Amino acid sequence: MSAIKQTVRSLFLIEFIKAFGLAMRYFFAPKATINYPFEKGETSPRFRGEHALRRYPNGQERCIACKLCEAICPAQAITIEAGPRQNDGTRRTVRYDIDMVKCIYCGFCQEACPVDAIVEGPNFEFATETREELYYDKQKLLANGDRWEREIARNIALDAPYR
Repeated sequence: MSAIKQTVRSLFLIEFIKAFGLAMRYFFAPKATINYPFEKGETSPRFRGEHALRRYPNGQERCIACKLCEAICPAQAITIEAGPRQNDGTRRTVRYDIDMVKCIYCGFCQEACPVDAIVEGPNFEFATETREELYYDKQKLLANGDRWEREIARNIALDAPYR
């Protein structure tokens, strides 16, 4: 047998042993997959999921109807109508709608809001059966905010040093 063939065979054998060792190391390592419906993976504090309107701790809604989120939305998915509040006359939203079909989850609305009223929350499981369910009105957005407030506040606090 020539020296070249013997060298090629020995190199092949060395590479095969390395590859086999690597395969065996991953074969016996703990699995990286999770049982999804029952186990949830970790999400970043900057994760942009389902939209929510937040309230102050006293229960008053945060949105001051400045319409910055509506103006900055590149997909034009947000529609706001403003009006005076009945008890103190301050400007608040009468109508706040988001068309989630149009939304591209860019986060510009959250960045533009001066009072952190509109946020993209941690919920990523909001599949629907019809398109109409993806048109969020003010009540749906406030309900999302109430449901996810604890996690939203925690995520904003964790992300605050980087803003």
